[in-house]
Amino acid sequence: MKPNNIIHQSFSDKTKFDSVAVSLIVELANNAIKKRGSFLIVLCGGATPKDIYTKLSNADTDWSAWHIYFGDERCLASNHPDRNSLMAENSGLVNSAIPTNQVFPILGELGNKIAADQYEKIISEVDQFDLVLLGFGEDGHIASLFPGHDWDNNRLVIPVLNAPKAPSERVSLTVKSLSSTKDVIFLIAGKNKAKAFQSWDDINLTPASLITAKNKVRILTYDIN
Repeated sequence: MKPNNIIHQSFSDKTKFDSVAVSLIVELANNAIKKRGSFLIVLCGGATPKDIYTKLSNADTDWSAWHIYFGDERCLASNHPDRNSLMAENSGLVNSAIPTNQVFPILGELGNKIAADQYEKIISEVDQFDLVLLGFGEDGHIASLFPGHDWDNNRLVIPVLNAPKAPSERVSLTVKSLSSTKDVIFLIAGKNKAKAFQSWDDINLTPASLITAKNKVRILTYDIN
């Protein structure tokens, strides 16, 4: 964590962790909308952001200017409870105030290769995201990029064939596309992440240190000590 554009904030209170994340996201969103008239965000999945998304859904912002993308998706039925897109919808974050043509789920139900090819076409039309949200697995994975795995970083989106966590078939944005952003916020919670977090700078143990941003990479951690 040596570059000076990386900011790490640690929290012992979950409510504070969530509220700081929400405040940062809303600030970045409203600044982008004021400057350019739109806000392009990549959402992460997993358990950590659920409460954040619910609180964020009540934010004072111009939802009609939001464009929602996803960092990865599991190749499951579209109504499966483990789908990242369904979690974002159920949280209230993906809401009716956002035009449906500005929400871009990864169609994992089509299979990882077809879904990856389709999503790459969508991502290739984005010059730069305003914000990428990333989780962090207990094994150090980000999106569906797992430690020890190789991927074609010339691509923006890849099919994942052998994820060590079920389901094994997934679709993920690459480091290249996740880093094509003005800002990044990592949302990391739980003592089970502590060991992997300590190995942040070892790309063989976690690809997180490969992620960059034009402005800032913020790392928010809760209860990992």
